[in-house]
Amino acid sequence: MQHILTLTCDDRPGIVHAVCGGLLDVGGNIVENAQFTDPDTNTFCMRTVVETPGDDPDAVAAAVAARLDEATAALHVRRADHRPRVLIMVSKFDHCLVDLLYRWRNGMLPIDIPVIVSNHPDCGEVAERYGIPFVHLPVTKDPTGPTSKPEQEARIKQLVAEHAVDLVVLARYMQILSDDLCAHLSGRAINIHHSFLPGFKGAKPYHQAHERGVKLVGATAHFVTADLDEGPIIEQDVARVNHAHTAEQLVALGQDTERLVLSRAVGLWAEDRILLVGDKTVVFP
Repeated sequence: MQHILTLTCDDRPGIVHAVCGGLLDVGGNIVENAQFTDPDTNTFCMRTVVETPGDDPDAVAAAVAARLDEATAALHVRRADHRPRVLIMVSKFDHCLVDLLYRWRNGMLPIDIPVIVSNHPDCGEVAERYGIPFVHLPVTKDPTGPTSKPEQEARIKQLVAEHAVDLVVLARYMQILSDDLCAHLSGRAINIHHSFLPGFKGAKPYHQAHERGVKLVGATAHFVTADLDEGPIIEQDVARVNHAHTAEQLVALGQDTERLVLSRAVGLWAEDRILLVGDKTVVFP
């Protein structure tokens, strides 16, 4: 049985020796390994794929922890065939949602998608086409009504718990999450946005960029934090443009980049290739 082990801790001599010793104790054979020490924080990061005779990830973790003897270590072991559960949130734009669903259905994303949530009904047909439950949770400005933001976010928390969700993906979900919900989903929510931020904020960023004659359009996938669009960055990409591109062409190029960047980020997360180190990430290829 293959397991994926991830580890972050303060760097010191002997960490790799300890991990290997623990894996040897359970008859493990390393088939893939990557490691890195962040020079700014002296944080050691490691991702290891190991084959063991047994199929209990807790036994593997216990053996490594006993050898490691590191109280501050963040150690996680899971079976490689485990498929994390992902809740997707979307508003009206469906390009990122459709791309994720296509890759999921074709086995390109090793995840399960138990539910799709939206503050608009527009993407309900897409969810139905893929056989995934769609929950419409509208938001109104009435702070005390049944569709107020606090009530809507309380329902989101319920869905996360009910469906044992491991990750929430904001696939162009055009609502700002409250600080409370950001804290509740800390480290397990990913957002996608155009790379024009913070230079082109607000409505129609591509049109603003067109008016300024930009030469690159792009997208950034990042973890969600209470600081709007400033969470640790996971993946980025750009497409080159020129003066002949219209605003509508910039939108199309930008949306293509958004869907590619988001799908890469979700794929990296699903394979435990992303490790958080303070306000940034270590991403193993």
